[in-house]
Amino acid sequence: MHEFDLIKNYFQKLSRKTPSALNLNDDVFFDKKKKLVVSVDTYTEGNHFINFKKPELVIKKIIRSSISDLICKGVKPKYYFISGSGNKKSFSKSNLSKISKSLHQEQNKYKIYLSGGDTVFSDKLSFTITSIGFANNIVYRNKAKINDDIYVTGNLGDSYLGLLLLENKLKLNNHLKKYFINQYFMPNIQSKLVDQIKKFANSSIDISDGLLADLDKMINNQKLSYKIFLKDIPISSNLKKVLNLKKLSKINYVSNGDDYQVLFTASKNKRRIIKKIASNCRVKLTKIGYIQSNVKKLSIVDEKNVQISLKNKGYFHMF
Repeated sequence: MHEFDLIKNYFQKLSRKTPSALNLNDDVFFDKKKKLVVSVDTYTEGNHFINFKKPELVIKKIIRSSISDLICKGVKPKYYFISGSGNKKSFSKSNLSKISKSLHQEQNKYKIYLSGGDTVFSDKLSFTITSIGFANNIVYRNKAKINDDIYVTGNLGDSYLGLLLLENKLKLNNHLKKYFINQYFMPNIQSKLVDQIKKFANSSIDISDGLLADLDKMINNQKLSYKIFLKDIPISSNLKKVLNLKKLSKINYVSNGDDYQVLFTASKNKRRIIKKIASNCRVKLTKIGYIQSNVKKLSIVDEKNVQISLKNKGYFHMF
């Protein structure tokens, strides 16, 4: 069963008397009256991270991916709670020391504060992070408009290539290998935009499951579709180098998730302010397509405007 079906069939009706739950169709809970914004994410070994050989890096990935849910909504994360299940091996003194050091570094970097949590003994290693921030307003999902431009921040695809290297599915020289693995474990989330995004975005989401999968989520309850131009999807110079060297297809790398960049739509009359904010904040903001009526098919096209057929649009949570 798809995650959307599970929520719709079993849990959505339980939230109907709680408007702040946003009908369970957004990444956050938002109580406008109390200005409270909350997100919750769970990560399991073998699913969200390969193993726990580098606990100091795994915990950085988990924290950054969690607070990116708030950042893409235009909310500064302030507090976080962490719960973990594991055994003596996963939570050895050495590993706990590394985890603590990394958490301290992330707290200093993003000005967030550990505020509670829980621990459970289990042979299954997992973490659940609750992130909390405060805001008068947020950028919602499902607020895109016909003819909106579609943008992404930063570059896409580096994290996925890092995952392939960790899985030994690809071989590169040490310099490139280090770069991509670091991008996998330490995504460059766009905290500089947190105070700016509400000035121009109609709708937003962070890219966790993949560009196209998350774009589908962003408009899933609207009678809309989109057109994306593959040539405009931003990638790093290192990824471009590898794609050329290995003769790999760009489309297979830019929509496989774990990028944690911001995907948003904005009206065409916001182009000038977007360009100005990108320059002032030194953040890469790239227009990659536009929103259209659902009369037209969802599409991603190549340089010759030919629609690309995709077997996999990203990661889907199935039960």
